[in-house]
Amino acid sequence: MPVTPASAKLITVFGGSGFLGRHTVSALARRGYRIRVAVRRPDLAGHLQPLGTVGQIRAIQANVRYPESVKRAVAGADAVVNLVGILTESGRQRFDAVQAFGPQAIAEAVHAEGAGAVVHVSAIGAEETSDIGYARSKGLGEATVLEACPEAVIFRPSIMFGPEDNFFNRFASMARFSPFLPLIGGGTMLFQPVYVADVAEAIARAIDGDARPGTVYELGGPEVVTFRRCLELMLETIGRRRALVPVPWPLAKAMGAVLGILPKPLLTYDQVRQLERANVVSEAAEREGRTLEGLGIDPTLMELILPTYLVRFRERGQFTMPGKPRGGPEAMPPSGSGREM
Repeated sequence: MPVTPASAKLITVFGGSGFLGRHTVSALARRGYRIRVAVRRPDLAGHLQPLGTVGQIRAIQANVRYPESVKRAVAGADAVVNLVGILTESGRQRFDAVQAFGPQAIAEAVHAEGAGAVVHVSAIGAEETSDIGYARSKGLGEATVLEACPEAVIFRPSIMFGPEDNFFNRFASMARFSPFLPLIGGGTMLFQPVYVADVAEAIARAIDGDARPGTVYELGGPEVVTFRRCLELMLETIGRRRALVPVPWPLAKAMGAVLGILPKPLLTYDQVRQLERANVVSEAAEREGRTLEGLGIDPTLMELILPTYLVRFRERGQFTMPGKPRGGPEAMPPSGSGREM
């Protein structure tokens, strides 16, 4: 790990204690940057300290809903990264407040402070005019960032996988107890899962100055797969057999409407509607080099990473011997080719 001089550039990372945040902080720390992690609860960010040298990483309190705290977090920084985002709304954490107003507050603070480079992480499907709250707020966030900081770099990742992900871990956990797993809309929706460490590396390269200013990048993995294939691969990895039960869109939306009122919903109506759209890198982004490959990053295959953290969901954990999947009488659906277009 490099020794960090006091003169090293200071990078403020909003939301640096989360899933993508810890990988981003690690990628920046390896380069020798000083890192200010701006989070709502600094007392819960202690796990980031071992990622750098003594004094290299420091957590401070900031909330993107409060501009004054944002200004304090940006003051003196050479570059700013915004990773703050939510998947569901709860309490005062609303889509517009966190993903539209928040990025605006950060971008305006950066502009006022002259903090230099700005990297904002959004999501594939972001659209200002969308009637889906999540997608609309992401689109508005992008627009406000580029309005205040035209040189900003925007990253739109597809669904991310990695040790702390909320996708494969969730379904693997369900597979331990449930004899079946739901296939929303029949499982035909398309994803392009991207390794979280690849996204973090893209962010670090943007801070290094290797990304085109004022550009929106779309980040996806090396394969386009269906939702069904994702679950099949997960089941193969943990060695369990579970029935994959198709759930028609109307029923899925009804389930989302009901589950969405729970304090920690497993599914919401808006999430079901988002699943109706392909979550993949656009042809325009590929053609124009606005991708991981365009940044010189070779996307990582799911098959190489999933076994490294899903092993705990096997029947006997790491001691499970390779072989045929175990479980109920339902046979696991046959695997596809791994790439479906």
